[in-house]
Amino acid sequence: MKQEYIDVPKDNQGIDLKKVKVVVITTVMLSFISYWRAAAVVVSDIGSSAFYALGIAEEAVGPSAPWFILFVMLFAYGIRAVYIESSSMFVRGGSYRVVKKTLGSNFAKVAVSALVFDYLITAPISAVSAGQYLEGLINSILHSAGSTYQVPGNWVAVGAAVLIELYFWRNNIIGIEESSEKALRIFQISSVLAVIMFGWSIYSVITRGVHLPPFTVQLSPEALGWLRNVNWLRTIGAVGVVVGMGHSILAVSGEETLAQVYREIESPKLRNLKRAALIMFVFSFIFTGLNSLFGGMLIPAQDLLGKYNDNALSGLVMNFTGPHVVLLGLQMFVVVVGFLILAGAVNTSLIGANSVLNRVAEDGVLHEWFRKPHHRYGTSSRIINLLALIQLLIIIASRGDVFLLGEAYAFGVVWTFVMTTFSILVLRHKDKSPREWKVPPNITIGKYELPIGLIFVFIILFGLGVTNLFTKPIATEGGITFTIILFTVFTLSERANMKRHAAKGSDLEKFNVFAQDNLTAEAIGCRHPSRKMVAVRAPNRLHHLQRCLEENDPDEVDIVVMTAKLIPGQSTAVRQTIDLPEEEVFSEVVKLAEKEGKTILPIVVPTNNAAYAIAHTTMQLGIEEVFLGSSERYPAEYQMQQFALYWGMVEADENHHVVLRTVGPNGEIRFEL
Repeated sequence: MKQEYIDVPKDNQGIDLKKVKVVVITTVMLSFISYWRAAAVVVSDIGSSAFYALGIAEEAVGPSAPWFILFVMLFAYGIRAVYIESSSMFVRGGSYRVVKKTLGSNFAKVAVSALVFDYLITAPISAVSAGQYLEGLINSILHSAGSTYQVPGNWVAVGAAVLIELYFWRNNIIGIEESSEKALRIFQISSVLAVIMFGWSIYSVITRGVHLPPFTVQLSPEALGWLRNVNWLRTIGAVGVVVGMGHSILAVSGEETLAQVYREIESPKLRNLKRAALIMFVFSFIFTGLNSLFGGMLIPAQDLLGKYNDNALSGLVMNFTGPHVVLLGLQMFVVVVGFLILAGAVNTSLIGANSVLNRVAEDGVLHEWFRKPHHRYGTSSRIINLLALIQLLIIIASRGDVFLLGEAYAFGVVWTFVMTTFSILVLRHKDKSPREWKVPPNITIGKYELPIGLIFVFIILFGLGVTNLFTKPIATEGGITFTIILFTVFTLSERANMKRHAAKGSDLEKFNVFAQDNLTAEAIGCRHPSRKMVAVRAPNRLHHLQRCLEENDPDEVDIVVMTAKLIPGQSTAVRQTIDLPEEEVFSEVVKLAEKEGKTILPIVVPTNNAAYAIAHTTMQLGIEEVFLGSSERYPAEYQMQQFALYWGMVEADENHHVVLRTVGPNGEIRFEL
């Protein structure tokens, strides 16, 4: 965008000295959350598996199931390390971006199709499991009261699951700040339960003298799937180990959600991502891993495969040492927390799938219609509506069968991990540029680096993926069918959008815009008395914005990013929209703000004199410091002279001082007025 500099302002310039209209811009997601909130969002997904993973694994491999779950919870940190490295490279990361960068568009569509399948099953299995815990509590209360009546569990589970899905659908329409607040509360309550259960489990084990679960693998016919008639496989111990891990891998999820939420994590992004990952590991290891181990020790085998198969944690607390009435009260607490955390996994699945599909839509693989922001909340409500509808249909079709949903769930989980890890491994070879963080350990031999950690994680994941293809027919058939369908939809949609994106970049943000008659701090959403402003005009010249973001904390300072929309003639009126030049500029502005994890306030000021508009906006908003980008056409001293001239004209308050900074790739010039 070209700026016009005029030495002396004229009365007929068409600029209203008392009022300048402004367009305030909002984007789909431009708010940032703490690492505690980020961890809480993902923990809802990871922690939810504690409520159903043991029952599913026990049905497949017998009493040794807790050991497999414990191992995959340890192995999960290796998977998490892969996502930390990928997120440090791609702020808008996750499987789609990484695979596309490495293997190309078609493989990326396959990867994201498997991933969306994972998210679409996450909500039903979590919501239905919450319903099963509710049913178990009701029947325990009825039994304690001496009643022989038992409520029909599966339909109670389906009804509860539908209500949970609708509740979090509404929260995600409102936006991630609303959703992450509730996720944090769920996480806090779940942590209290985790501490209570851990301590009570230790006490029960000591007082009753129970033994550790056996290491012997007892594969059921369902565990072998299409290989059930291959009898010689049962004689190979390694096969049992791999199959056991394959049926326990569903205890590990949420890693992809971590990559999607990374975009929303506040500064310092990478450090906060590592903190969130550590919180996730500690919580999931204790809550899922150790509770599964204690469940295998304290719950009788016939009960674990019987009445507590779908509500293992309820079975654990009911087998603690203590008075029955107290244990029943603790079971109520477990069910309440389970209901909350499993419901939180529904929330997580919507957040993750929405983020993934937004990344796909940005590349023109989905029609622009899906990216239209909500008129009030700015969220991508059309994508959220579609995801919630499909999840509701899956809930109803499952009829409350947790094992059926668990079998299907494994497909998306493991193959998303496989493709992401392989892509990062290939990128280590193709892209030698420095990284903020790498999966350890790495050995350097001459000019070559051997990524031992990455190779180890990939080999295990690939082995589990291949094993699951043959041992989980429901997951294989459903996952491959869905992947083919979604891949076809992506391909056809991409071709339909090709001409449009050839004329208009596909990687542009979608914005809501609001025209305001008065340019005031309140009108554009300022929250702090201290304000800085960055004047931008070109998407490839944002050094000054980078400097401003690095130096300032949005929790203490409002960062206003302004561009002047040049309108010839006498009028500065503007319609409630922005054109392609403003979309291009602010798309890059948003990406830079996301990379730093800091909130900005983007505005467009219509004018026929850009230099005057910058000075006038500075005065109207009470700006303390103005950042200008260096110009190829004008020297920095000239830019400052122009600002000083107009500043003298618009600023009547002699006590309002402003610092003017012109920043370029080779340095900056600072001047105070």
